[in-house]
Amino acid sequence: MLRRHGVTGGVGKVIEYFGPGLDALSAMDRHVIANMGAELGATTTVFPSDRKTRRFLEASDRARDWQEIVADNACSYDEEDSIDLSKLEPLIATPSSPGNVVGVSEVAGQPIYQAYIGSSANPGWRDFAVAAEIVRGSHVPADVSFDINPTSRDTLEALVVDGRLGALLAAGARIHQTGCNGCIGMGQAPAVGRNSLRTTPRNFPGRSGTEEDSVFLCSPETAAASALAGRITDPRTLTKSCPELYNPVRPTLNMKLFGAPLAAEQARTVQLVKGPNIRSLPDFDPLPDQLELRVLLKMGDDVSTDEILPAGARVLPYRSNIQRIGDFAFERIDRGYAERARAARGGHSVVAGRNYGQGSSREHAAAAPRNLDLRVVLAKSFARIHRQNLVNYGILPLTFVNEADYDRLQKDDVLRADNLRRVLKSGEDITLDCRWAVRARHGLTALQIDVILAGGLINWRRNESQAAA
Repeated sequence: MLRRHGVTGGVGKVIEYFGPGLDALSAMDRHVIANMGAELGATTTVFPSDRKTRRFLEASDRARDWQEIVADNACSYDEEDSIDLSKLEPLIATPSSPGNVVGVSEVAGQPIYQAYIGSSANPGWRDFAVAAEIVRGSHVPADVSFDINPTSRDTLEALVVDGRLGALLAAGARIHQTGCNGCIGMGQAPAVGRNSLRTTPRNFPGRSGTEEDSVFLCSPETAAASALAGRITDPRTLTKSCPELYNPVRPTLNMKLFGAPLAAEQARTVQLVKGPNIRSLPDFDPLPDQLELRVLLKMGDDVSTDEILPAGARVLPYRSNIQRIGDFAFERIDRGYAERARAARGGHSVVAGRNYGQGSSREHAAAAPRNLDLRVVLAKSFARIHRQNLVNYGILPLTFVNEADYDRLQKDDVLRADNLRRVLKSGEDITLDCRWAVRARHGLTALQIDVILAGGLINWRRNESQAAA
């Protein structure tokens, strides 16, 4: 789908998968595809609830929660696409976008330094088990780093119990703790000038933790086959075929070890111990009725949340310190942004092209710029998740009524708005006075408008609670 439609192909759309091919997809397989819908820019991705989802719930003693949810008979869609799975070949996204998709056979033979399996794009046991079976009895070359990041403790324990973790270790794999880790550059950063194959959702420049990285996105089968060969390898060329595996009948982790959640009254008595690098979220003020905002940045299309706020071991240690992490905001675009933002009095704005905020959903890409007093983002279009995150932190997302105004606007122009609160509530277009009148559309729901006016979701919830009391 990314090869056909690119990273903006799903913007403003809900993608539903249906057809006989779903019979071969487990709940976790569907999780992978739905997870990658964000890379298409989709609002959301829908699969039917059928016998495969029932099997998944039965395996975790939740069969009573299952109900069949399928599309209505003879329903129609605004757009339809067809994928013949019998003709589908292994695919790979080349550096440095999930949308740069080609067949593995087209880039086969290129040397690799690293093959990495894990992150949210590998949620289930099977993705690791199939890699274990591919490398079983073999060993990766000494100059290849074969990295395994189990996605959960449950998955890790399942691999221990069934012996497949041992097969990975014997093949030379490096086993890392469960979690995101290498996907967000918190470890396993690749060497400069060397190719890294990863099964992660995105490969934007520098996200791996290496500024000049060369990251390819692929399946666990391609990653394992390439690790053994020391070069990008189509797994269909292996002498032994990739095994067909199914998820374990039951999860192995005993949830009783973790205990039940505390009762509400008891939970309120718990004291949170915070180190000096853990700071409370700043208080954000409500949206003013009048704004005069200098444009501090003018950006192009497909600005990712990794460009708004980088990942990596240099930045993410400050994840619980919004005041400090703001120092890194937009540094991939303009290293002077944070300093200029702090110097701007009364807030500022930024201007962007299409699909602003693509990629990772991390809310820090909204919270950190808001702490630097970003009040308005004016773009041709937004990625859905980031647009909502802007609303949640009281940043007003606006789109051009006339996209020609994007070409005329320049960095350091000043945008002025009057009677902003009244105009927002009226649902009318907003006129921003600059060197000419720039018309902008917000397209916000009534609830989103209330959240924006309150200065963000936390303020709005606090107000609602006080009103109810």
